[in-house]
Amino acid sequence: MVVPVKRLRAAKSRLRGALPAVPHEELALALAADTVGAALACPAVAGVLVVTADPRVAAAAGAAGARVVPDRPDAGLNAALRHGVDAAVTDGDRQTWVAALTADLPALRPAELAAALHAVTTGPPGVRRFVADAPGTGTALLAAPPGVPLDPRFGVGSAAAHRASGAVPLTGPWPSLRRDVDTAADLADAARLGLGPATRALTGVAVGPTGPTAPPG
Repeated sequence: MVVPVKRLRAAKSRLRGALPAVPHEELALALAADTVGAALACPAVAGVLVVTADPRVAAAAGAAGARVVPDRPDAGLNAALRHGVDAAVTDGDRQTWVAALTADLPALRPAELAAALHAVTTGPPGVRRFVADAPGTGTALLAAPPGVPLDPRFGVGSAAAHRASGAVPLTGPWPSLRRDVDTAADLADAARLGLGPATRALTGVAVGPTGPTAPPG
């Protein structure tokens, strides 16, 4: 599993100011930490490789048990993913599936990721698969079978771009996988699903049966 993470000062710009009392870089780091932690806890994931040029991200990911490779300066998200895949395939002959996961999934549940990855590997052979985000325009997960390039098309309208490139969309009920966080409203939706420990510690939100509420006291 390849997870690209931007430098924290440049990450999640539309989320800036969502938590006025929390430094933006801390929030961006928490989102990535919870995403990586959920992927590491997923039994269907053999390993997590984080591509980043940010030393704080690298330290946190490495401490959690992920492999870390340095990003190439200003190369962009898709180049980072291709670099990560190349780094993961040390013998030049990939015999397993490879997947890319966005780093802004703080509510991600390992069981939902495992279910999505099972769906990925049980479809038609030789075809890339992807899971769109909650709005349906972006991409949360992209996977390629052995011998097939990942060919990432992340960016604005990536779901349509991946579909146009031949990737097959998967439509399973995986809300925590689909709930990427770009805005304050997205963060509130993720809180309703249940945030991971790093993001939850920053937000001070307790999730109850009717949604997020401020903790008592």
